[in-house]
Amino acid sequence: MTEKRDYYEVLGVSRNASDGDIRKAFRSLARKFHPDKNPDDSDAEKKFKEVQEAYAILSNPEEKRKYDMFGHSSPGGSPFGPGGFQGVNISLDDLFGGGFDGIFNQFFGSSRRRSTKGDDLIYRHTVPFQVAMDGSEEEIEIEALRNCKDCDGSGSKDPNNVKSCPACDGRGRVERLERLGPFTQRSVSECPSCGGMGKIISDPCDSCRGQGRSQQSKRVKFTIPAGITSGVRLRMRGYGGASRTENGPPGDLYIEIEVQRHPWFERDSSDLLMGLPVGFSDLVLGSKIELPHIDGKSLTVKIDAGSEPGDTIEIKGRGLPIQGSSRRGSVMVVLKLDMPKKLTREQKKKITSMADILGSDTEGIEDRIRQEASRRRG
Repeated sequence: MTEKRDYYEVLGVSRNASDGDIRKAFRSLARKFHPDKNPDDSDAEKKFKEVQEAYAILSNPEEKRKYDMFGHSSPGGSPFGPGGFQGVNISLDDLFGGGFDGIFNQFFGSSRRRSTKGDDLIYRHTVPFQVAMDGSEEEIEIEALRNCKDCDGSGSKDPNNVKSCPACDGRGRVERLERLGPFTQRSVSECPSCGGMGKIISDPCDSCRGQGRSQQSKRVKFTIPAGITSGVRLRMRGYGGASRTENGPPGDLYIEIEVQRHPWFERDSSDLLMGLPVGFSDLVLGSKIELPHIDGKSLTVKIDAGSEPGDTIEIKGRGLPIQGSSRRGSVMVVLKLDMPKKLTREQKKKITSMADILGSDTEGIEDRIRQEASRRRG
């Protein structure tokens, strides 16, 4: 028979570990060996059961005291009965949501009902492009389930008339054993008698019909940082729906930001891209063009003489703020040749008289095509 390992060794903690350290170690190991993550690994299932048993003892002050004094030879035998520890049904949601303590307390007679978190909410909020440059303080109105004001969340006209559910002993969950062939499986589900609330209300509140929660409007203020991008979700802890259980934590509110398009800028992270239509003379002779800019200062684009359509001019430090930094991105200006749509007779004559300068020289055209391809390919 294999000797049972020390519970502290199983969880990888010292004997003077705090409750928080023990809980943290259990979470980590239970996630690692959970059967849902290791469906074909029987060794992982054994380890999962082993860390459950260790935590069930070390998380209970009285059982921990006994174990520290007597080890596995505690007077009175196993606290789990003659069959020993059989494991408990803990889902990954329990591990991530923090509700597993109530499951273990069922072994030792605790009537504490498991607290469940309220519903998370998501709202989409559209802001002008300027907010990506400056940031903003925003306010929205949301509808969410809140504790009923008339009954203070009790669900009853008279809070003194609320009784603990006899079917689940006020826990809100019931446990049953199911046989699957030669195996026995323990399952935990919401109590059907009280709907998981753990209490029976004989005279329900008229406003919330005994639910303890009602839809209420609430104004929420939040800050949008400069440099925000579309799709980012701002998390507002505790601004979601109220919990169904007494003293349970409320859910969270997620505000998904949508940044409107700018009239001419496209965005690449913190860089701003734009096309600038210019005339032939601007490219040949060079030019300076001033534009209004979203940072409140004029943006000067300097075009060097001899520039070509498709050339890109980078203006550093005039893009959007880089989050977590005092720096800003760049403005990238792509030069586009602005061809006139219609020409007068006089304009055509002038262009014709300069055809030897403005037109293409067919002599040596193949060499120039090769040179252009070479420049394009870098």
